[in-house]
Amino acid sequence: MTVAAPDLPRRLPFLIVLLTLCALVAAIGGAVTAASLPVWYAGLAKPPFNPPNWIFDPVWTALYLLMAIAAWRVSRRGGQGRERSLALGLWGAQLALNLGWSLIFFGLHAPGPAAVELALLLSAIIATLWAFARIDRIAGLMMAPYLAWCSFAFALNWAVWRLN
Repeated sequence: MTVAAPDLPRRLPFLIVLLTLCALVAAIGGAVTAASLPVWYAGLAKPPFNPPNWIFDPVWTALYLLMAIAAWRVSRRGGQGRERSLALGLWGAQLALNLGWSLIFFGLHAPGPAAVELALLLSAIIATLWAFARIDRIAGLMMAPYLAWCSFAFALNWAVWRLN
């Protein structure tokens, strides 16, 4: 099902809400992260596959944009309201877990508990991707880069915890 052009103005406010939620999570997580980068994170032993710090901002910007658009696509689909509500609820849960990881890893300086939290986040992303794909295949596919990046983040988080 596609949204007809005349229907688009009525549907855009929810996209703005979703983009705003993602931007809020990014801003809070980014602030906590930025405060820890110069001293705490810089002082940690890191694995050889640790990317440079500058790569994280553009990657996360793209991922948050994809997440918001995927949720918006699901929100505008017809079909069962219950299935759509569950999918969007899972999306909200994974977004909260996303923020939780930043608060635990960078805010509390706790890589071990952050790895456990990240495993929960990965489970939530998989559930969200699956629920989205049942409603809108493209929305499900839009969550795949996020799953891939967070899987990489789990390996990085685990390595940092083990090295320190």
